[in-house]
Amino acid sequence: MDISLSGFLQSLANPAMLTTVVLTLGVIFVNGWTDAPNAIATTVTTRGMAAKPAIIMSAVFNFLGVLIMTQLNASVAETISNMVDFGGDAHASMIALAAALFSIVVYSVGASIFGIPTSESHSLIAGLTGAAIAIQGSFKGINWNEWIKVLYGMVLSLVLGFALGWIICKCVILICQNMDRRKTNRFFSGAQIAGAAAMSFMHGAQDGQKFIGVLLLGMAFVNGHASAASIAIPVWLMMLCSITMGVGTSVGGEKIIKSVGMDMVKLEPFQGFSSDLAGAISILISTLYGIPISTTHAKTSSIMGVGAVKRLSSINLNVVKDMVLTWIFTFPGCGLIAFLMAKLFLLVF
Repeated sequence: MDISLSGFLQSLANPAMLTTVVLTLGVIFVNGWTDAPNAIATTVTTRGMAAKPAIIMSAVFNFLGVLIMTQLNASVAETISNMVDFGGDAHASMIALAAALFSIVVYSVGASIFGIPTSESHSLIAGLTGAAIAIQGSFKGINWNEWIKVLYGMVLSLVLGFALGWIICKCVILICQNMDRRKTNRFFSGAQIAGAAAMSFMHGAQDGQKFIGVLLLGMAFVNGHASAASIAIPVWLMMLCSITMGVGTSVGGEKIIKSVGMDMVKLEPFQGFSSDLAGAISILISTLYGIPISTTHAKTSSIMGVGAVKRLSSINLNVVKDMVLTWIFTFPGCGLIAFLMAKLFLLVF
């Protein structure tokens, strides 16, 4: 199969492939814009860094996360590309894939109008699942051995993030309890920058791979293959996705930083460092095992774990509610839209 850059550019003559690529790159850009600032939220709100240099740093490390981690361990990309089976008709599969990506846009716009919390990661999984069911006519289009990892990810993003946040913050308090407060504050103000860089790197590593998996599926279908199994990810594709995410991050908004870093719980520098380290570790573990998770949920869970060290009442439980609502609405909502879109696209095209 031709997975060269020149072959990829020639494949864009296929309208369904062009639609898939444009929508995928658009979602990657939006992901970098809206999700990546979460990685630096605590550092900015605790005044470890100013917003603009923090956003630039995050853009650089998101870029590196996609590029480096995908070369070392591409398990998440493989999970996404092998999660569903669109059947043996490559042309129909290409159309269904385009419908799945289009459904993400439709759902995201609709959810924003009605104030429903969303997750691009969960929307992507739901869209692929709904389109696969539509084209196969049953649930046999779902690879349950891979899809079960989504459920693992939902638990990990909440439980592991919270637990690591609590444990790391508790250890920091015990280690530093007899130290000079001003010196420790200076140390953790600097340490937070390293923590934010790690979070940005892991955000790129996790979310970038999800969309690389989608583009791999598109390349397989346009070349007449039924799946993307055993296809090596070319470096140019990693570069394309990492640059797109990095550009999206560079225009990320301070409003998102404020909502994540301040609306849940007021943090001090050592707490910000603890939450960043906990979030990065939980995302790293998930990525190494090929488990797709919401990086936003992993980060917010770690912040809640840190807040719980002081007292449970310091946590804004509305954040937990939004996470649960995301799961409740996204999978059936985006999945149903993808199902209907795939049916419509297959009839029209």
